[in-house]
Amino acid sequence: MSTATLITFIVYLIGMLGIGFAAYKLTSDLSDYVLGGRRLGPGVAALSAGASDMSGWLLLGLPGAIYASGLAEAWIGVGLAIGAYLNWQFVARRLRVMTEIVNDSITIPDYLENRFNDNSHILRVISALVILLFFTFYTSSGMVAGAKLFEASFAIDYTTALWVGAIVTITYTFLGGFLAVSWTDFVQGILMFLALIAVPIVAVSELGGWDAATDAVAAIDPSHLNMVQGVGALAIISSLAWGLGYFGQPHILVRFMALRSPKDVPKARFIGMGWMVLGLYGAIFTGLFGLAYINTADVASLDTFNAEVMTEGGIQMLADSEKIFITFSQILFHPVIAGILLAAILSAIMSTIDSQLLVSSSALAEDFYKALFRKNATEKELVWVGRIAVAGIALIAVILAYNPDSTVLGLVSYAWAGFGAAFGPVIILSLFWKGLTRNGALAGIIVGAVVVVVWADLLSGGIFDLYEIVPGFILSGLAAILVSMSGTPPKEIVEQMDKAKEL
Repeated sequence: MSTATLITFIVYLIGMLGIGFAAYKLTSDLSDYVLGGRRLGPGVAALSAGASDMSGWLLLGLPGAIYASGLAEAWIGVGLAIGAYLNWQFVARRLRVMTEIVNDSITIPDYLENRFNDNSHILRVISALVILLFFTFYTSSGMVAGAKLFEASFAIDYTTALWVGAIVTITYTFLGGFLAVSWTDFVQGILMFLALIAVPIVAVSELGGWDAATDAVAAIDPSHLNMVQGVGALAIISSLAWGLGYFGQPHILVRFMALRSPKDVPKARFIGMGWMVLGLYGAIFTGLFGLAYINTADVASLDTFNAEVMTEGGIQMLADSEKIFITFSQILFHPVIAGILLAAILSAIMSTIDSQLLVSSSALAEDFYKALFRKNATEKELVWVGRIAVAGIALIAVILAYNPDSTVLGLVSYAWAGFGAAFGPVIILSLFWKGLTRNGALAGIIVGAVVVVVWADLLSGGIFDLYEIVPGFILSGLAAILVSMSGTPPKEIVEQMDKAKEL
């Protein structure tokens, strides 16, 4: 890495830490720390939701999958775009209104407890346990992505790289909480967007234009340009089903809750979906044209950028397909621009890790510590419990990420399915169906989480190759409905739903 690239990269890191310190000064209570006092504008909310959603998966996982397997992997992008739109369209506004009506809830477990008047706290505790379980894996995926970035860029060993990335992210999340996370996500979202637009455009130019680039890919492997060739119905359904995950992701739902007004939803939806669709196109084309570029590049020149290359069946490939965006960034651009692009990759990684750490810490502070052990805890005390939780959860995630063979996509897919199946059906039903009861919600969460774990870890072959979010989501919804039909929701819950509908 050149000195100019290194300096640019370091300036970015210092800037993110500066935002963390600034937000620290504005964080006085737990609502500020975990929800920013419900004062996010539509632009910040939209890009913050997008950046925390897409993470390193958008710049490492998806381009790597396309690079290795072709457009057959693009079905995931289609499913995500549909799911994100439906989430903004039907969930965002209602959730923003409902969380304020039901005792000004500031976390998802908090909302579920207040929504069903659950004085036993069991719904809150089970929800928090599910959050901690799956977010530990999700955060670990970000740690792996960060380590791959530092390893490829600075030629340092994987373990050292893992700790460097973790320390920077933990620091500003620890200090500034939700405001630091949202402001940094806004900056990071812009950086990610620019990087995803710039890299494929320059790559196509280097390959001689669009026609020449697609011809080069076709000459290497024609199937790379086909979305359906060799792809079974089960695989397509599994990829499209990623969209179901949006309805249950706590780090995305909390952005809806933090909007300053429900009236901001349409503008935020327009900004967020525009950012997402163009970003997905950029990631897909980066992976696609990476195949052509790497296959024709001089191996010696790739070695200077720490890009390990191998040859399979006469085709020259990167040993780790998930590093294609990193390699492109360093080869195609001036060192200063390369530094900015590498910062964009780190942005994608950090923007998700910080959100996940924050939601996990709020689950421990608000949903365990305060609810079960210290009901009279002061706001300052809760903020510090949240900060300590950030450090503790991050440490566990780093330990899980110690395996250098871990893939970003694999870890993300497991956690994404867990949240989507456990919380998705329950969140939707809680916003649209008066008949949902506390026991129904509890059954839905437990069934969704258990099905994902069992399906992913214990079953394989045939129908069990279907992405675990599909059976998890369906069975969670059925469990919530069937159990609810055996009881009757209290009158005050029905009245809350009527009030939310009026608003």
